[in-house]
Amino acid sequence: MLPGEKDCSKAMLSIKDALEALEGRWKLLILYALCSGPMRFSEIARAVPGITDKTLTKELKALQAGKLIRRTVYDTSPPAVEYTITAHGKSLRNLLHELWRWGLAHRKEVIGK
Repeated sequence: MLPGEKDCSKAMLSIKDALEALEGRWKLLILYALCSGPMRFSEIARAVPGITDKTLTKELKALQAGKLIRRTVYDTSPPAVEYTITAHGKSLRNLLHELWRWGLAHRKEVIGK
């Protein structure tokens, strides 16, 4: 149970909501890439090694639906599309930093590097 929580089920509901919004192996990596600034589709694809275009498209749509990123289409020829992290998405910065720190420690513990 988390500090200040008297009912574990309420905390579990919030954790479940967070896990559903960030589920999968790509969403947090995409958000991390977008923390450096707005990016086009191809820039995100290069920044997140191993992701396919089909998966990136699906994950960007899910992140947009969850209000974690914004998709902006510019009226150019051909149309330019840019993705930016929203204020709601930026609220995950501390979580991303802690995951990075934990990942370093975990790698050292498990792999020894």
